[in-house]
Amino acid sequence: MPVPAENTLTVRPVAGHIGADISGVDLSRPLSAEEARQIRAALLRWKVVFFRGQNVDHAAQIAFARHFGELTYAHPHDDTPPEGFPEIFTIDPKRYEQRYKDGFARQRTRRKYSYFGGWHTDVTPAVNPPAASILRAETVPEYGGDTTWTNTVAAYEGLSAPVRAFIDGLRAEHRYGADEPPVGDSGYARRVNDNLLVAHHPVVRVHPETGERALFVSPGFVSHILDVTPRESRALLQLLYEQLTRPEYTVRFRWEPGSVAFWDNRATAHLAPNDLDHLDVARRLHRVTLIGDVPVGPDGRESELISGKPFAADHRVAVST
Repeated sequence: MPVPAENTLTVRPVAGHIGADISGVDLSRPLSAEEARQIRAALLRWKVVFFRGQNVDHAAQIAFARHFGELTYAHPHDDTPPEGFPEIFTIDPKRYEQRYKDGFARQRTRRKYSYFGGWHTDVTPAVNPPAASILRAETVPEYGGDTTWTNTVAAYEGLSAPVRAFIDGLRAEHRYGADEPPVGDSGYARRVNDNLLVAHHPVVRVHPETGERALFVSPGFVSHILDVTPRESRALLQLLYEQLTRPEYTVRFRWEPGSVAFWDNRATAHLAPNDLDHLDVARRLHRVTLIGDVPVGPDGRESELISGKPFAADHRVAVST
């Protein structure tokens, strides 16, 4: 049922475990304290919230995001955010094709709509992955290009009690290129290796605001589970990835120009589109991310930085010549 507010803001859930549409608010204007409170509450409850028909530019997107926390730099590998807006990460396949040319195309043919396009949680190789992400659509195709999110809290809770108890104590290594390590001397390989980020995270993280436990295994970034054999790691990850992506825990979003999606990066993973490679279409979106905390497992242990530095506003990208 729709949840009315004292103002015109309305929250309407769209799937059983995840996702809600929010209407009656103009994101191009400063939010009231009550509007910000209700949006945060909806985000924590439904993990991803959607706004449609918004007339938002870079400055307005950044101003909206600042109601909910401080912003990171655009992306650990991107040294060309829009001039004057270092927080903005533009997702456009033409940018990657122009920058990395054949090296990127060969390595990432199936994932060329960003640095990674399979199931993932944003920037988990950092010791403090972003707390949340806000993505707005500028140009999208008439069909195709949908994004899907999954509720990693519901996925964890859907496991049997003995399995939950077992994985509560596990940790995993996260790194860029874990699924398909960059090779050779391509521009893309140099960019990843020159800006190496590696962290050891709990397989289950405790949400710092809700106290919920969530699966924290990002399929695109986990290289292996620590302290088990390679065969055991592969079997465990297959089990957890299958659980993470079960349809009942997901919601799929159809983009339109002016659409905005705001998701809790601590309790979701998402799937970028893989259905556009054969179509000559334009797709351009812009993302900002909120600085995150260091994950903590059910045993109270924090994540460990292995390579790189925490991901924050003052991030600097190393660029090989």
